[in-house]
Amino acid sequence: MNENNKSKLTPVFWIALALVSALVLYGVFFSSNFEEVTGLLQNFITNNFSWYYVSLTTLFIAFCLIFVLTPMGQIRLGKPTEKPEFSTLSWFAMLFSAGMGIGLVFWGAAEPLSHFFTPPTAEPGTDEAMKESLRRSFFHWGFHAWAIYAVVGLALAFTQFRRNEPGLISSTLKPILGKRVEGPLGTAIDVLAVFATVAGVATSLGLGVMQINGGLSYLFNVPNNIYIQLIIISIITVLFMYSSWTGLSKGIQYLSNANMALAGLVMIFTLVAGPTVLILNMWTDTFGGMIGTFVQMSYDVAPLNQDKNDWLGSWTIYYWGWWMSWSPFVGIFIARVSRGRTIREFVLAVMIAPAAVSFVWFSIFGVTAINMERTIGGFGDLATETVLFEVLNNLPFSLIISIVAVLLVATFFITSADSATFVLAMQTTNGSLTPTTKVKLIWGAAQVLIAVVLLMGGGLDALQAAAIISAFPFSVILILMMFATYKDVAKEQRSLNLLLEPDYEGTEYEELMEEHEKEQEKLEAENKD
Repeated sequence: MNENNKSKLTPVFWIALALVSALVLYGVFFSSNFEEVTGLLQNFITNNFSWYYVSLTTLFIAFCLIFVLTPMGQIRLGKPTEKPEFSTLSWFAMLFSAGMGIGLVFWGAAEPLSHFFTPPTAEPGTDEAMKESLRRSFFHWGFHAWAIYAVVGLALAFTQFRRNEPGLISSTLKPILGKRVEGPLGTAIDVLAVFATVAGVATSLGLGVMQINGGLSYLFNVPNNIYIQLIIISIITVLFMYSSWTGLSKGIQYLSNANMALAGLVMIFTLVAGPTVLILNMWTDTFGGMIGTFVQMSYDVAPLNQDKNDWLGSWTIYYWGWWMSWSPFVGIFIARVSRGRTIREFVLAVMIAPAAVSFVWFSIFGVTAINMERTIGGFGDLATETVLFEVLNNLPFSLIISIVAVLLVATFFITSADSATFVLAMQTTNGSLTPTTKVKLIWGAAQVLIAVVLLMGGGLDALQAAAIISAFPFSVILILMMFATYKDVAKEQRSLNLLLEPDYEGTEYEELMEEHEKEQEKLEAENKD
């Protein structure tokens, strides 16, 4: 399909925009009812479907391992000899920045500290609570989250760059739904994906605004309220829309690289200035503990312990919902920047590299925060968004490093919003890789408005509820996506005879792929005629 034709607006755009607009109006004019309804829906899901969320997210990991451990991993996401569009460093930076940048900065010190005060099983404030706080933080931000992203990203990258189909969520289901994805059913699927993306991204944007406001309040006594947050979000909106206007290869790539540089600076500084040896020892001990209890934690829903069940609903189930609501956005984006990678390279990089950075991040900031609480105290009464700045305030050069941290949150905010506008525009212009600036700006404004509504309708509680609610219907699409992707990749594998000849490597493998590609192009040409 001609790219100019692909860039035209589709019914998905108008339907999704209408739904988002209706949600914004509902939140503005009936904010109390909005907060009450979202809270009830969240409680219904966490009380009745915890088993479903934990089982499904663990299944995603098993699904990804299939492509790592079998010859299917040799297949390239693109032409047989196609080279990656971005360098490995820039590729990794974009994966990480789009995937969980804002949330990691927001929760890096706050989550372990919260688990230390209220752990699910250990006695609060004890050595065991400190260890459990890190194990749970690693678990929440580790392999499950990135397996979800990998499922969506792999399905889209294979469909788009191997099958030459539009980069739409509905297109990934073509192997099992056939041409029905080109009609109303496909439109409904894509509308659901767009809606989940808007809700999921708005959640993180809301967290970013809260933390920027918290940092400015802590550093410069700026009031911490909804009015200041509206000013912050307005300024950031202008910046990320400018970044969106400059395009993928410039704005997002440069900002992602800047994110990694700033994050690395803050992380290394805290490691050196904080309790270095304790951080390294705790990382070693608790990472091993997380791996040792990985299966048990993966299926833990505490059916006979209501207190722990409530804790899991507020944390683990919330995170699984958040990652699933983010998965259309992150999956589409990482697919877009991963052309030319092999399936095995893609899955391993997506599942392991960002998770490893998350483990190190939580070790550094979590151990430093808990150690400060145990030695000097005062962290128990802090608002979540100010915990990081209290940690930095107790380190040398506190003002300078705190300002750098505020800049880090702002650049992560811009990158996430920028990436999301691209993805939303792409999804509503039939998968166009070059959506118009106008469409991107419309979606930029829409996701900001949703973030504002969520902030006005209950702050962090409303943000968490939105993530879990939006993920629930989309989880069905994720299940179908796994079946469709396996069927499609397995078909490709059989056509390449990789089951019978699993040892193809290097030039021999590339020659086989080129021959297969020529046959595919010949068939496509015949079908068009």
